[in-house]
Amino acid sequence: MIETMNCEPLHDHHGHNHGHDHHHDAHGHAAKNISAAFFLNAFFVVVEAVGGWATNSVAILSDALHDFGDCLSLATSWFLARKAEKPRDRRYSYGYRRFSLLGAVFLSGVLTVSSAFMVAEAVRRLLAPQPVAARGMLWIAVFGVLVNGAAALRVGRGTSLNERAVFLHVMEDALGWIAVLVAAGVMLVADIPVLDPLLSLAIALWVLVNVARNLRSVFRILLQAVPEGVDPEALTARLLALDGVESIHDLHLWSLDGECHVMTLHVVTRAADPQAVKQEIVALARGESIGHVTVEFERPGTVCDTDCDASTSAFAADSGAIVQTGE
Repeated sequence: MIETMNCEPLHDHHGHNHGHDHHHDAHGHAAKNISAAFFLNAFFVVVEAVGGWATNSVAILSDALHDFGDCLSLATSWFLARKAEKPRDRRYSYGYRRFSLLGAVFLSGVLTVSSAFMVAEAVRRLLAPQPVAARGMLWIAVFGVLVNGAAALRVGRGTSLNERAVFLHVMEDALGWIAVLVAAGVMLVADIPVLDPLLSLAIALWVLVNVARNLRSVFRILLQAVPEGVDPEALTARLLALDGVESIHDLHLWSLDGECHVMTLHVVTRAADPQAVKQEIVALARGESIGHVTVEFERPGTVCDTDCDASTSAFAADSGAIVQTGE
């Protein structure tokens, strides 16, 4: 389950509850995981460059250049993950958490382009198979699997979308070297040059499918969709069942970055102490992994005039899910 309890500690302000917490443990771990992947990748670039120069292999030097581009991409994601750790200020009232999404979008774009080139090269080699130095491929592939596998294990434990994009990035390299390893092993005993491009094609397609899924999650967040795993209808029913809640309206749910979820709502109540009702709402929301809650209380008969009233009412009329009343 994704942890969102660190969105922010609770404090009260004019009848509202704002879940603002500046413990950025999740983003701190993300930056460390991405930095580990960056340094492992940078180390491997140096090894490839030295090996390519020593063996006079243009293929290895070309791959070193490709991995150098990977390092630049990882450095960008690392920078944006660090940026996401910054607390809110007068320019960004919700903080900088969404900067991590920019890293996911950027890295997904790089992955798409590199995978497209991999598909094109694989198709070209399928049409015109080329002989390869299987033994040399084998030893370089072993080292490539170890380095990229270690990086994948490190970022694979992360939960942010930026880390998912980085994981796909290093997994693309790791799987690529696994393909080289398998192909080299087979070609040591059998002359099947088409094996290498076939494996490369399968890996590229796997990466593209996962990039599409990751981008879908990113764009859902940017478009302020209801967070995945939160059922608005079930949440509404549970809110209405709380003591002191007569009805609710203008309920909105969205996520800052896929980990910190936000809920705002208006609650109609006759309770003499709305504070007690608010604490129940906050506890219920946190049970749904919603860490930032804003509640506005109204007395029965109060005319609620919000900027989005018309559109909200229209949505409610269509779905009956978001705005319900107990009156």
